[in-house]
Amino acid sequence: MLDAFAKVVSQADAKGEFLSASQLDALTNMVKDGNKRLDVVNTITGNASAIVANAARALFEEQPQLIQPGGNAYTNRRMAACLRDMEIILRYVTYAALAGDSSVLDDRCLNGLRETYQALGVPGGSVAAGVQKMKEAALQVANTPTSSVPKGDCSSLMSELASYFDRAAAAVG
Repeated sequence: MLDAFAKVVSQADAKGEFLSASQLDALTNMVKDGNKRLDVVNTITGNASAIVANAARALFEEQPQLIQPGGNAYTNRRMAACLRDMEIILRYVTYAALAGDSSVLDDRCLNGLRETYQALGVPGGSVAAGVQKMKEAALQVANTPTSSVPKGDCSSLMSELASYFDRAAAAVG
């Protein structure tokens, strides 16, 4: 954010002018957007365990073969790995939401993930379904009236957040 502020100030300084009302409005809107992002990420982070647990529970109810003998989430070790991976994906989605940019999600989390899962015999469709369940849970948490997310129109931010989950689901599915 400082780069945006410094850029506007240096441009005004180079012209020997005060900041214009439109420049100040743009900076104010950027701060408001940043505050919304921080609140959404904070809300999701504070509820990350519940989001992952509820998504996994819903996934296993729909696909019980995953937790039955021979299933990819059967045994405590495999279940723990599944929950860990879901948590990592959620964490990187929050990074992308905070930055307003999916590159960190792509570069640090999703690149090569499908190939890794294929090599390990992990069903990508099930992982994608789990990511979609996390999306539903995260959006519900972020949109609850008691969350710390400021009241007002957050629909574009929620749509952006959903797109990061969709990107992750598509990458593994």
